[in-house]
Amino acid sequence: MRNVSCRGRPMAKAWKPLVCGLQPERWGLWETLALSRSLQVLGLLVWALIADTSYHLYPAYGWVMFVAVFLWLVTIVFFILYLFQLHMKLYMVPWPLVLMIFNVGATVLYITAFITCSASVELTSLKGTRQYNQRAAASFFSCLVMIAYGVSAFFSFQAWRGVGSNAATSQMAGGYA
Repeated sequence: MRNVSCRGRPMAKAWKPLVCGLQPERWGLWETLALSRSLQVLGLLVWALIADTSYHLYPAYGWVMFVAVFLWLVTIVFFILYLFQLHMKLYMVPWPLVLMIFNVGATVLYITAFITCSASVELTSLKGTRQYNQRAAASFFSCLVMIAYGVSAFFSFQAWRGVGSNAATSQMAGGYA
């Protein structure tokens, strides 16, 4: 617990997210890395569960694997960029816009992967078998990843739009206020 201020009013010994609400434009490095890490773990579960089945026999699972592995790798790249603060060195790139576009694109791709995976579970395996259970679990986790990317897209949009900050704050922080 620490002393924080919420909208100019000092608040003694309060948790910032509970008192001030979710303010994605004020998220620090650790909050961004925590969300990225959760997306990595859930994405890893999706493609690991599918990869453990005979997915190569069904083209639908090829699409799910492509989406899961590709977005998992790109999320790791963004994680490394933010972990080592390389995005600050590449100041000419509009990072809030890049992250918003990536998160919206990832949400759309995971929507298609979730629908494909969910629709193919019963068609490609017998109910109650190990492969059925793994594909159903992969479908569940792809839904969670889809929701997580959607939430991340919402926060990225608010950070890009600059909700809660004024022009002077965003200019001084280089757009990262």
